[in-house]
Amino acid sequence: ARLPGAPDLVSFADLLRQGVDAVTEVPDDRFEKPRWHHPRPGEAGRSYSFAAGTIGDIKGFDAEAFGLSPREIAEADPQQRLLLEVTREAFEDAGLRPEALAGRNIAVFIGGSSTDFAELRLDDPSAADRFHMTGNALSILSNRIGHVFDLRGGAQTIDTACSSSLVALHLAARALADDPALEAAVVGGVNLLLSPYAFIGFSRAGMLSTRGRCQVFDAAADGYVRAEGAGVVILRRLADAKAAGEPIRAL
Repeated sequence: ARLPGAPDLVSFADLLRQGVDAVTEVPDDRFEKPRWHHPRPGEAGRSYSFAAGTIGDIKGFDAEAFGLSPREIAEADPQQRLLLEVTREAFEDAGLRPEALAGRNIAVFIGGSSTDFAELRLDDPSAADRFHMTGNALSILSNRIGHVFDLRGGAQTIDTACSSSLVALHLAARALADDPALEAAVVGGVNLLLSPYAFIGFSRAGMLSTRGRCQVFDAAADGYVRAEGAGVVILRRLADAKAAGEPIRAL
């Protein structure tokens, strides 16, 4: 996982135990915040808040480690790159060597609905090249994983907004129950805050907290705070995981 204030699961557990508030603001290098900001709620084309939970740097990526060219990855949504990193870590944590997965019947189910990177690319259509379509389509969030690790199961990106990764988990469990030949499933979700446009839409709808804090089920709540991150688990049938001697994190 990569989560606000927690670059891995150990850090996330510590964050929860210590009650750390990981809400900050969208980093300045994402977009020109002063251009898109206005303190008055409902202002056309502006957002009154850029409070967010963020994971920091999203530009660093070792393309060669995943067999991708720097040119191709420059056109790829950072969500794809982030998912590749956490998927590799999830495989290793599950006792599956990424280098030994080629040709295996493993499916991929990824929840994702953000198209921020594609929105930013539309400002300069002439910069698009042959990698633009595969770099920006939501379908490729899952298919990039299947392609890079040479997995032979199906690959699906699920967009049901806020429930996307939960629905992905449901579909993966159903797939494992329905298809005895399916070995395992990569299940995950991703979201990155790269564009001002969603902030503007949620601001116009009055959905963002003016104080930049979530207070769920509290009378003082005045909206919510957007956040980003990625998480991936490897789903196996319990009997298969036991037979292979693989670590079991949850049932």
